[in-house]
Amino acid sequence: MSELDMTIAEREAYLADLHVGVLSIAREGKGPLALPIWYMYEPGGPVVLSMDGASLKARLLGARGRATLTVQTEAPPYKYVMVEGPVTIGEHDHDSLALATRYLGPEMGAWYAERNPSGSDSVTARLHPEQWLTIDYGKMT
Repeated sequence: MSELDMTIAEREAYLADLHVGVLSIAREGKGPLALPIWYMYEPGGPVVLSMDGASLKARLLGARGRATLTVQTEAPPYKYVMVEGPVTIGEHDHDSLALATRYLGPEMGAWYAERNPSGSDSVTARLHPEQWLTIDYGKMT
């Protein structure tokens, strides 16, 4: 373990904080699909993602069954958390308004959720973290 690694509590708190993630999924014969995505995370649980069930990312998640999510701080001192693990996909079963409000605030979140309702083709994916990779350059002495 490096002196710059985050503790379990630090990495879980960081992942639970507000960040846009980059979801990476393996593709056959190509580099991984890597896309920005909103997510929700409660320490100790899975990373919860919402998407159109017909989207390329949903199809790849279903085919591969694994993914990586990376979140980072974009200003010094830099930090990042990467989690990798199996993904399960099921019916859309979380609060879309809560997700939109998390990223856009109450007013814009309500506006966004109203204009982008979760339809019958929406799914919820859960990434179950097995591997973690973290760095906190704020720990440099």
